[in-house]
Amino acid sequence: MKIRRILAYQVDLPLYEGSYKWSGGKSVEVFDSTVVRIETDKDITGHGEVCPLGPVYLPAYAEGVRTGIAKLAPDLLGEDPCQLSKINWRMDRVMKGHPYVKSALDMACWDIAGQAARQPVCNLLGGRYGDDFILYRAISQQSPEQMAENAAGYRAEGYRRFQLKVGSDPYTDVQRIGAVAAVMQPGDILVADANTGWLMHDAAKVVRQVHDVDVYIEQPCLSYEECLSIRRRTNHPFVLDESIDGIDMLLRGRNDDAMDVVNIKINKFGGLTKAAQARDLCVSLGIAMTIEDSWGGDIVTAAIAHLAHSTPAEMLFTSTDFNSYVTVSIASGAPQRQGGRMAASNDPGLGIQPHLDILGVPVLDIH
Repeated sequence: MKIRRILAYQVDLPLYEGSYKWSGGKSVEVFDSTVVRIETDKDITGHGEVCPLGPVYLPAYAEGVRTGIAKLAPDLLGEDPCQLSKINWRMDRVMKGHPYVKSALDMACWDIAGQAARQPVCNLLGGRYGDDFILYRAISQQSPEQMAENAAGYRAEGYRRFQLKVGSDPYTDVQRIGAVAAVMQPGDILVADANTGWLMHDAAKVVRQVHDVDVYIEQPCLSYEECLSIRRRTNHPFVLDESIDGIDMLLRGRNDDAMDVVNIKINKFGGLTKAAQARDLCVSLGIAMTIEDSWGGDIVTAAIAHLAHSTPAEMLFTSTDFNSYVTVSIASGAPQRQGGRMAASNDPGLGIQPHLDILGVPVLDIH
């Protein structure tokens, strides 16, 4: 099987809640997502998606995705999409770094490989654990009272794990944590995610003032070293996200006892191939994981589901369902949440069928 054509589409994903707000006053109203379509000479077509959370979050941005794909795609024509390691080796030879650019291309190749094998991607990633898996709900940054009300509402919908967006004024963040913690019930899990937003002295104040609250602290500061310093000052369970962008940092974090949980974002690692490598290493090392991505719609959600569902349940801290946050559906067959839980499709590949009328005219067509 050979790749004969690669197309890319730009699609806007508005949010049900109107906007998504996190540390430092950052916010997004409409996410700019890129969908990749890979066609083969065997009439099997695969799809991938990548949606960076804007250029102020990580070294990634939507226009950069499409510029990078235009650079990479010609070198993938004629390659066998089922040879995933070779595909990734070739992309890394053509373009150093920029893993987010490669993510949707790798994802589309996994979709093809699953269809060719007549197996869902989660089977190819190691097998399906259980009937479904647990999700978290991100609580966008607002007043303490509004965030507590939103958390209670999502709890009523079946969610039991909550990622609270903090990382601004430490006094207000302490109030936010306290207000949301007050509406939690036994067995619920609360994560205070600063998204790198605190300086060390602010983070130190917050963890000291919430010492008696049952809460996880996630990525309090910008650098790994700053986060490690805060980790050593608190007895709260600790999550690292933005600092862990490859196998080398994952091993460093493990050796330094820098975290209890790590977030594996698919596009941050460069696609399902390398995210699965990181996942398998975490399983071997006994590190619990959140399996997710930066953002996305139905196709990203399907990919997350396959990686999460092929992760041993005791190692999966939580996962997410981004397609429930946005108002536009870009594919049928994507998994849908059921009472705060989700399951990967049993259909071959990612199990999705893109809505080509929604995707519109391709912005790239390489053949």
